[in-house]
Amino acid sequence: MYKQITANKRKSALLVVIFISLIIFLGYVIGQATGYGYGGLILAMVISLLMTLVSYYSGDKIALAASGAQGPISKNDNPYVYRMVENLCITAGLPMPKIYIIPDPAMNAFATGRDPKHASIALTQGIIDNLENEELEGVIAHELSHIKNYDIRLMTLVIVLVGSVTLLADWFLRWSFFSRSDDRNSNNSIFIIVGLILAILSPLFAQLIQLAISRKREFLADASAALLTRYPEGLARALEKIANRPNLARVNKATAHLFIASPLSGKSLSRLFSTHPPIEERIKVLRQMA
Repeated sequence: MYKQITANKRKSALLVVIFISLIIFLGYVIGQATGYGYGGLILAMVISLLMTLVSYYSGDKIALAASGAQGPISKNDNPYVYRMVENLCITAGLPMPKIYIIPDPAMNAFATGRDPKHASIALTQGIIDNLENEELEGVIAHELSHIKNYDIRLMTLVIVLVGSVTLLADWFLRWSFFSRSDDRNSNNSIFIIVGLILAILSPLFAQLIQLAISRKREFLADASAALLTRYPEGLARALEKIANRPNLARVNKATAHLFIASPLSGKSLSRLFSTHPPIEERIKVLRQMA
């Protein structure tokens, strides 16, 4: 379990470094092609940061509202769930998050919040009703692990980087289309060609890196949950049941990456563009930890 946690942290950090390098290289090429230096890069970063600040401080409320979550609940509302979360928080050394219930028969859950002191977890009614005690404990431990590992904060950083790449690419394509031909001829034609290729392909690369980081964090949360409960089989059995009923009545692509299992799995065209690794692979890894 410790090896799995260490490996996933290392891979996530590497992917973020690659992401930042992609932005710097794209900014350099565009600056050379347009003669504007790093003005476009700075503009893209400023706009992305402003947009992300809104999601950073209000993203949890938006995600909870979008999923139809109700709460937060108190101990009297649902003593079984409340005490399970409370016990796991004590074990993990975490402050108690707010707990929400999603009135949906699907089996799913997610965590949100910028840090452990401002965290919430949401569980569907279906997952509460259909999982055994050890299985539900594994799911809650998984979500608490996302909170403890600051996964939401990491993904916020990644969203900033994705936004920066997209804005840079869009800005350069618009410049290429609307600028006068003599403006373009005054710059290095090789940089212009390379810039156009990067402007077209970089948003795709950025999206793939974002998805790769998201999948790594799911493996990390699985390993952390197994370490917290000392019972990997509980989460493995829960994932087997969740695989049959992950889809929700209310969900969108913006919040899909938060859930323990992709609520859009039945609609995905390719595993390459999935925010989650295959559940079968996650179960296999968990059972190798036992």
